[in-house]
Amino acid sequence: MKHLVIVGGSKGIGKAIALQFLETHKVTNISRNEPDFTHQYLTHHSCDVLNEDLPDLEQPIDYLIYCPGSINLKPVGRLKLDDFRADFEINVIGAVKTIQKYLDNIKKGTNPSIVLFSTVATDLGMPFHASVAASKSAVEGLVKSIGAELAPTVRVNAVAPTVTNTDLASKLLRNEKQEENMRDRHPLKKYLQPEEVANMASFLCSDKSLSVSGQVFKLDCGIVSFKL
Repeated sequence: MKHLVIVGGSKGIGKAIALQFLETHKVTNISRNEPDFTHQYLTHHSCDVLNEDLPDLEQPIDYLIYCPGSINLKPVGRLKLDDFRADFEINVIGAVKTIQKYLDNIKKGTNPSIVLFSTVATDLGMPFHASVAASKSAVEGLVKSIGAELAPTVRVNAVAPTVTNTDLASKLLRNEKQEENMRDRHPLKKYLQPEEVANMASFLCSDKSLSVSGQVFKLDCGIVSFKL
């Protein structure tokens, strides 16, 4: 049975990914909060990735998925330098720390894969996204650089979703009017559900994507690609 290590698998997209893998994989979840679900194949480690040492794991890791992120939307004049630092820490430094910690375990995995998360805001210029777009652009550069360095042993890719119906995006979807406006902004007249993002992460870990590395997959509901 293959082994997934997921950072941030207790809520939102991470939870959807963990639940999808649990029927057929051993899942090690690392997050500050305990998940509200249990399973015979689930192991949880409570850990603040940025401020605490990550747990030692002895077994090989076939898949590593780093889910933590931020949605810090403010006019650039109101963003403090600490906002940029905080977004960079959670999106980039946390991912680097995790990859460095478990790299030897990953190299011992079977067809190992690393999946990180970006955002459509790196391609689509949107007001108030300066801090998150800057940090997620760094994630995309990390994917390409580390993917080249670890080839052919380890594949490295990223998923870049548009707005997804999670607690993290609750301020953007806090009432029916906002939900309707968000759907209307997207050419496919929808925004994402966590399970849809989990499907892409699952694909990037599977043997169906053995020829894919260094790529950023936009789950954009058409908002980046189309102008209608």
